Amino acid sequence: MSLALLIDFGSTYTKLRALDLASGDIAASAQGPSTVTSDVNVGLDAAMAALARVLGGTPRFAHRLACSSAAGGLRMVTVGLVKELTAEAARQAALGAGAKLVASHAYRLTAADVARIVERAPDIVLLCGGTDGGNRDVVVHNAHALAASTLACPVVVACNREAADDVVAALAAAGKAAIATANVLPGLDTLDIEPARAAIRDVFMRRIVAAKGIERAAARFDAVLMPTPAAVLEGARLLADGTPRRKGHGPLVVIDPGGATTDVHSIGRGEPSTPGVIRYGLPEPYAKRTVEGDLGMRHNAEAIAAAAGIDAIAADAGVPVAVATDAIAALHADVETLPRDPAQFALDAALARAAIRIAMTRHAGTCETVYTAQGPVSVQRGKDLSDVGLVIGTGGALVHARNPAAILAVAAADAADPLSLRPRAPRFAIDRHYLLYAAGLLAEAAPDAAFDLATRHLDLLTEGATA
Repeated sequence: MSLALLIDFGSTYTKLRALDLASGDIAASAQGPSTVTSDVNVGLDAAMAALARVLGGTPRFAHRLACSSAAGGLRMVTVGLVKELTAEAARQAALGAGAKLVASHAYRLTAADVARIVERAPDIVLLCGGTDGGNRDVVVHNAHALAASTLACPVVVACNREAADDVVAALAAAGKAAIATANVLPGLDTLDIEPARAAIRDVFMRRIVAAKGIERAAARFDAVLMPTPAAVLEGARLLADGTPRRKGHGPLVVIDPGGATTDVHSIGRGEPSTPGVIRYGLPEPYAKRTVEGDLGMRHNAEAIAAAAGIDAIAADAGVPVAVATDAIAALHADVETLPRDPAQFALDAALARAAIRIAMTRHAGTCETVYTAQGPVSVQRGKDLSDVGLVIGTGGALVHARNPAAILAVAAADAADPLSLRPRAPRFAIDRHYLLYAAGLLAEAAPDAAFDLATRHLDLLTEGATA
């Protein structure tokens, strides 16, 4: 067999998949502990030994590709000009690159702003500001403010092209690593975040991986291509778009209710699907990722209950409010807790439903009627996901759920929330073997095999069916 080795260095486990490139099937899977704080090779050795037992030895791999979310992932701060414009474009670029956004600033940075940025200890700062030919004073001011600080991380510059040289020069003169790329917002109605994403990934490979200690295993694989969330987004994009020899599945959504966050990825243009609707605000990214840091199934279970209402969580789980309150407090105290009895499975399902419903509502756009002097106008804000035909769930909260279809169903449009542009009538599927990251890693090297891998191992669900 011609095999590809696909590695995910996670915060808890190092996960391996060996893919048969000819058939698109999984030849073997294994995992070991992620020993990032000591030596990642220890966990990798354990996983490789387990993989070798399945394969009857360690073969020569055609590709050895890796991604990583270890040590908390890629911490990023964004700085833009106007909150609704360049700052929002910077946020979209950061999240699409797989970053963990720890702070976002707009307008002129104050001394207090700079102090907070340094205190956040980011891995990368993304500095934006001004459309091409527009305002240059603010981004130049912000560059000088960062240059005068003790900030030690690289700065990706994606601002007004007429100011970019001065910005890079100011940072470089202060000994800061400055990487110039195309403006994320070259025009008021033009979003161009792919060059910034590529620059962020390049910094990740060249600098951040070494800081996280993964370079100690570098000789054992070809490259750490990207942060894990970016690999998942690329896997979703591959499934949606297909390849020259594989027909894609069309616009889709991937939802991952994790222990600390709930991530939503959507692939599709998101333009108004109803005639006469006017889009308001920035154009939406074709490949969009949002991260809801207050919707974690363990670390933020209490925040989910606060957002959804503890009464609603208890009613959904079929338990008294006092029981739900105590159980959620126990989850917060011990984030490694797994459900063991029917009541705990029901509570986990209720938390997952709440997290997915809220995360999808935030991710999807809205359409409402605005009354003007010329009469009523239908205005869309955000991304229209109405025509999305496939919603994919991934992550342990869904993979190990007793009824994942009933949980995922809340991602669809709801008559009780008529303004939300969530999918109207999607099919639901589970990435049960956690392969979207693997497909994303392999998308460039072997796109057909990557597409087959992800497609063949999607479990299509029927709402209400127990899985």
